[in-house]
Amino acid sequence: MSTLQVAISPAHLLGIPNRITLVRTVVSMLVATFAFATGDLRLLIVGYVVYWFGDSLDGAVARIRDEETVAGAVFDIVCDRACSFLLAAAFMATYPETIGPLAIYLVQFGVLDTMLSLSFLLWKETISPNYFYKVDQLIYLWNWSRPAKAVNTGAVVISLIVGHQLHLPWFPYVVACAAAVVKVASLTRLVAILRGRRPAVPAVGL
Repeated sequence: MSTLQVAISPAHLLGIPNRITLVRTVVSMLVATFAFATGDLRLLIVGYVVYWFGDSLDGAVARIRDEETVAGAVFDIVCDRACSFLLAAAFMATYPETIGPLAIYLVQFGVLDTMLSLSFLLWKETISPNYFYKVDQLIYLWNWSRPAKAVNTGAVVISLIVGHQLHLPWFPYVVACAAAVVKVASLTRLVAILRGRRPAVPAVGL
């Protein structure tokens, strides 16, 4: 009778980076729940700050402690969606005028970006989307470089606040649609690479 072996060290799976991911997700979702119930914009902002700060912190700690794992990357991707979806729901409940741009954002981030983010699993050389430059430089730059990651979740939310304050209802739509176009272009390139229609171009010197 064969004995199944654990693929990764339990210490890594239950390590500090994943604990940070768990805590920041629970706290962010709790704050989002209170924001949903009260309609308090300040709570929404706090929820996003906890989500964004925690999302940066868990990855940084994983790299410093050399505890990056495929399981941790997938856990992070799932938790990002959990935070984003509940925070977006609270936003839409508090400000119904945001339903349109946030619906575009949820399709972009919840479907298109999820497919892109999980595509690192197709290559043994990448243990998370942060290493996708080893596969294709353009897709990496468009989605997981530092500027791209900042824009990915922050741009639409900030555009909602700016649009609300400056009475520019069209502005969030432009930002949300632009982000969706980037994801469609990235997926189109990825599919072309997977089907052999275009070569992947790994980054040099990174």
